[in-house]
Amino acid sequence: MLATMVLAGLLAAAPTAPDEPRPDVPIADFEGPEYGAWKATGEAFGDAPARGTLPGQMTVEGYRGQGLVNSFHGGDDATGELTSPPFRIERTHLNFLIGGGGWIGETCLDLLVDGKVVRSAIGPNREPGGSEKLRWDAWDVKDLQGREATLRVVDRRKGGWGHINVDHIVQTDEPKAPAHASRSIALTHQYLTIPVKTGAPKVRAKILDESGSILREFDVELAPAREKPDFLAASDLEAHKGKTLTVRVDELEDAKILEGIGQDARGLDRPGLYGEPHRPQLHFTSRVGWLNDPNGLVWQDGEYHLFYQHNPFGWGWGNMHWGHAVSPDLVTWTELPIAIYPHQYGDWAFSGSALVDHQNTSGFQKGDRPPLVAAYTSTGRGECIVYSNDRGRTWTEFEGNPVVKHEGRDPRILWYAPGKHWVMVVYDEDAKAKRESLDFYTSPDLKAWTFASRLDGFFECPDLFELAVDGDLNKSLWVVYGADAQYKLGTFDGKTFTPTSGPDKLAFRHGNFYAAQTFSDEPKGRRIQIGWAREVTFPGSPFNQQMALPAELTLRSTKDGPRIIAEPVAELKALRADSCEFSRMTLEPGADNPLSRRSHSLLAFSPLARLQIPIQSKSVNDLGRAEKYDGHSCEIELSFRPGAAKFLELDLLGTPLVYDVERQDVVCKQVRTFVPQVDGVVDLHVFVDRGSIEVFAGGGRTAISVAATQGETDHELGLAAKGGAVRLEKLVVHRLRSAWETRDAR
Repeated sequence: MLATMVLAGLLAAAPTAPDEPRPDVPIADFEGPEYGAWKATGEAFGDAPARGTLPGQMTVEGYRGQGLVNSFHGGDDATGELTSPPFRIERTHLNFLIGGGGWIGETCLDLLVDGKVVRSAIGPNREPGGSEKLRWDAWDVKDLQGREATLRVVDRRKGGWGHINVDHIVQTDEPKAPAHASRSIALTHQYLTIPVKTGAPKVRAKILDESGSILREFDVELAPAREKPDFLAASDLEAHKGKTLTVRVDELEDAKILEGIGQDARGLDRPGLYGEPHRPQLHFTSRVGWLNDPNGLVWQDGEYHLFYQHNPFGWGWGNMHWGHAVSPDLVTWTELPIAIYPHQYGDWAFSGSALVDHQNTSGFQKGDRPPLVAAYTSTGRGECIVYSNDRGRTWTEFEGNPVVKHEGRDPRILWYAPGKHWVMVVYDEDAKAKRESLDFYTSPDLKAWTFASRLDGFFECPDLFELAVDGDLNKSLWVVYGADAQYKLGTFDGKTFTPTSGPDKLAFRHGNFYAAQTFSDEPKGRRIQIGWAREVTFPGSPFNQQMALPAELTLRSTKDGPRIIAEPVAELKALRADSCEFSRMTLEPGADNPLSRRSHSLLAFSPLARLQIPIQSKSVNDLGRAEKYDGHSCEIELSFRPGAAKFLELDLLGTPLVYDVERQDVVCKQVRTFVPQVDGVVDLHVFVDRGSIEVFAGGGRTAISVAATQGETDHELGLAAKGGAVRLEKLVVHRLRSAWETRDAR
């Protein structure tokens, strides 16, 4: 028997005086390297307690110590049981921590007496989203004292939330009941501000109106009392000004924490916003909180709309809302209030798409402007429709929701003109059949949808659109892809996609890039794509994650057949503040280049054949407005002939970008991808920003996004040839202004 897996029935409790509280009797804390006398069957529990989060699982928290019971071994489809040896019930209650799936009789902790279940507890989760946090629960077992019992942890469930987490089982006379704290606030301003401390214990908070109805409910890491928060989250409650609201928090032992909740007329707009030390200057980030998948990319009346998965109350994933930002030019963005709120706690607003219903087929239009219509996954209901008649500022839910109910998510809707109907392509899955597919539905009015066909082999966040080959509309092909941006080309008749590009999927995006979507109704007829730069993180900042740069997609002929080409949108050129070009020159290893004697503010050559480009802070003038350049945002256009060189290496503020001549590969951090020479020339178009590097290589045939954090002293770019001379056909370096400053100057 392991010392950390003590069973009450095997130990004699020390006698206590009649008026003294009896000490707790531990049953199991799962801190040992094995289960000891507990017996595991099946695959779900593994052969030892888990040490926290398992592969493929959301972050598990709330357990004690290092170990716990976690039946996610092998994922949600694994099943099994874990049973304790017998013990004697010697106290009035059993306390335990529990989390995971909320399926009665399938994901549960059972107490058995005489072989029969006499108590049972489940986790809190049944719908997509949720939280892996373990919470205290307790059984009253006064009537069972003196009886012999066993505990059984059960996982009989497959599919979503088909697992259970348990820890720290203790016999006690003092049951662990979640502590509650509340505070009443007379609302005189539009926003409640909520202090967030990343890493603090996560609690569930509710904002209640005067009748006790829930206005907002979310998980949040509240900043401890008298500690400076990492940032303030804000909840827009304009409709309730003049009323007294109640903030209630479960499992909060220190009620003084709620004193940090305030109110403000400005919300999140305050001095210093977008000027934080690690804030990207080219890429879109939310003011505070987490972002992931871009949603509902659409243009209407002079505005590009970027909706996105957003946690406004935390630095990490969770509390999925639809954030909202607009831009006149795809470069300078203004963040608007939350567009779509969760239907209720646990029923999150997952990904989807948006469009303009030009012909008002839905009947949603009020006024002269066609409505914006969005489709999104309500995790507790299915695919839902909302609409807006005020340019996306407010949204109304279709009373007939959900319009599609299945096991999938992430609807992408578009108008199929030849058939005069709408198309929804949406991810679907069947855990038992191990099927992942894209399903196609059709509708005349965005309300009633009919299943049409299925395409296997794609995973979540689909997109579907038509592209002309080499600009020839008579040779157009349809493109379909999933979250990983791997795509197939083919034909589409409004109901069925038929691949023509072969059995294997094609790839043009690599690295930190996921769940991309393209704009509907783009005014110039372009196909503009924005993706989530997944895992580009900003520790210590009030915001987390970013979008990739917008890119124009075209379809061009290659020797391998038509392929997608991705190039940065032309609008990004507006950020160029100062440029320097060197062309038609040779970089010799070890040679003293005569250009080192040239005087220029951007470029100088070293005697070691290393082109060094100081880009330290400098004031530049644009239309008479002085702006400070911080040395962390730049653009490089490079075309070169490798010749006899083995490698060409760019030093991008401390991050190497290497072209491997023999393998014809571009290598940057964890990414290696093939970029062939074209007529002996390699093209690289590079953007460097705080937190990331993006490379469009081979004329856009390949695009790379990687996370890259520059240090405070990294203010140089470098270029080195190794193993032989390199002919630089073109080298242009652009200093880039901040998109945020450019926006503010409009």
